[in-house]
Amino acid sequence: MASSGTLTIAHILQWFELGGGESVALHLAGRQVEQGHDVHVAALSAGEGPLAREFRERGVSVHNVEHLRQGFDPLMYGRMLGFFSFTLRPDVVHTHDPHSLVYAAAPGKLRGATVVHTKHGADATPGFGLWLMRGAGLFVDTLAAVSQETAQTALKMREISESKLRVIENGIDLDGFAPDAAVRAAVREELGIPADAWVVGAVGRVEAVKNHALLLRALAPLLDPKTHLVLVGDGSLRGELEKQVASIGEHARSAHLLGMRRDVARLSKAFDAFAISSDSEGLPLALLEAMAGALPVASTAVGGIAKVIEDGKSGLLCPAGDETALRAQLQRLRDDAELSKRLGAGARQVVEARYSLDATLEQYMQLYRR
Repeated sequence: MASSGTLTIAHILQWFELGGGESVALHLAGRQVEQGHDVHVAALSAGEGPLAREFRERGVSVHNVEHLRQGFDPLMYGRMLGFFSFTLRPDVVHTHDPHSLVYAAAPGKLRGATVVHTKHGADATPGFGLWLMRGAGLFVDTLAAVSQETAQTALKMREISESKLRVIENGIDLDGFAPDAAVRAAVREELGIPADAWVVGAVGRVEAVKNHALLLRALAPLLDPKTHLVLVGDGSLRGELEKQVASIGEHARSAHLLGMRRDVARLSKAFDAFAISSDSEGLPLALLEAMAGALPVASTAVGGIAKVIEDGKSGLLCPAGDETALRAQLQRLRDDAELSKRLGAGARQVVEARYSLDATLEQYMQLYRR
């Protein structure tokens, strides 16, 4: 650490694609730059992806350390050690996914850095990958889980010793999520949605764990010219989701698949409610952002979500995979304006009290210095 107290911090990612963990790294890195630290981000893959530009815009130095072979690449350990020894000389190495943990933890520790890993979800990596993660965990100073459920998964899978485990919940910057009537009208006009329609939004990677297919099945009977779905995100199941939308029939035009977007805060001002249909989650930033915008939320009760939302007070919960229950909760929000308003106000209060980005940042900075 420099005599001034500033740190050289290296955030390590698998890639610069958009995702919850990558967004957390982006927000943390940007605030750390504002605090005067020397902040870098490295992706362990070729190409920059959509987030590289945003890191640069926040003053973060961007790097790529690419694999030299397919599959497990033991040569990456030497490449990462060289990167840390001759390019960065970091005080802190902060990994954000299993891939970066496996390849960066040991080289970071051998270089003398503090190594922190954030476990962003409760998903467990099976087989050989799990053994690699367990080995990497020996070189980690602290594993920060984003929810208690995520922490329990880490312990159950023996990814880390209990003495190295902490829970640090995600936080968001509340600026920019307040309702705005002019933006709401403009977004609806762009998407071809009537001003008086009821709109439910969903944001997330289009992958199996997010179970957008469940959300579409639940909402399909409700869709009509005055009830719309806006889904923001991309992924390997995008084509399957488009086929499912086409199969809805005459009201398929009320389902809008926007793909990858970086103006989620703007788009969400056109929503009347927010939906999460995931089978597994840690603590999704999209949920916190929706709550910051005072949107009533209907969600499956998975991962850390049930600790954030109090059913009937700051949102509505239903069992994972339950199409009928999710449809009923969405219909309640559509048909009961007073309930929606009350839940939205309760959601905003929860985020203001518990999930600020500044609080999350301070906890990580304490870990780094300790």
